Amino acid sequence: MPDPIFADPRLAVVYDAFEDPRRPDLDPYVARAHVPGTRRVLDVGCGTGVLAARLADLGLEVTGADPAAASVDVARTRGDRVTWLHLAAADLPPLGADLAVMTGNVAQVFLTDDDLDDALAGVARAVRPGGRFVLEARRPQARAWETWEPVEEHRDVPGVGRVERAFSLLDVAPPFVSFRQTYRLRGEVVVSDSTLRFRELDELEDALTRRGFSVDAVGQAPDRPGLEFVVDAVR
Repeated sequence: MPDPIFADPRLAVVYDAFEDPRRPDLDPYVARAHVPGTRRVLDVGCGTGVLAARLADLGLEVTGADPAAASVDVARTRGDRVTWLHLAAADLPPLGADLAVMTGNVAQVFLTDDDLDDALAGVARAVRPGGRFVLEARRPQARAWETWEPVEEHRDVPGVGRVERAFSLLDVAPPFVSFRQTYRLRGEVVVSDSTLRFRELDELEDALTRRGFSVDAVGQAPDRPGLEFVVDAVR
């Protein structure tokens, strides 16, 4: 089940307010979509649809898929230039995608090997032979959780009002790291707990290979040097 931050309608509508509006983390994926021969693009775990909408602005045929209905509802407000699908990666249909992307922490929400395998099977089904798949995941060696300090912040969100968010680390038991986000809005307190799995590069490569992908290159996120694996694979 998706975490409340994505699945609870009260939280999905305020999610983007706490993100950097410039979203430099998405720029490399937009650049990849400029590769000649790329016409159909799939955003796996599209969330509120920020990247999918940017890709559609390029004139591409874009599909955004996410298992959290509340996030997809927000994404749909960005217009019908994107085909929005409310479904999990494991349930993706054949789409003939030239490029599929899995940004942010999406690759790390699959906590078991079977969950990841099912998700990659769905992506493989959705991508045409010879198509590309790019995913990112945090490097375990960077131990990013050691920099996750308790945070309290607020935003004024149109249509909602003042929203307060508190972040706290719950548990570190590598490869699993859990954290909590607590929101105060409209007189309510809403809590969202999340757990991420930090996989080694060889684990990601083996999982991709099992589902018919060949790893072509491994890089890093330009805006977060040394912190991420960015894996380019070919179906």
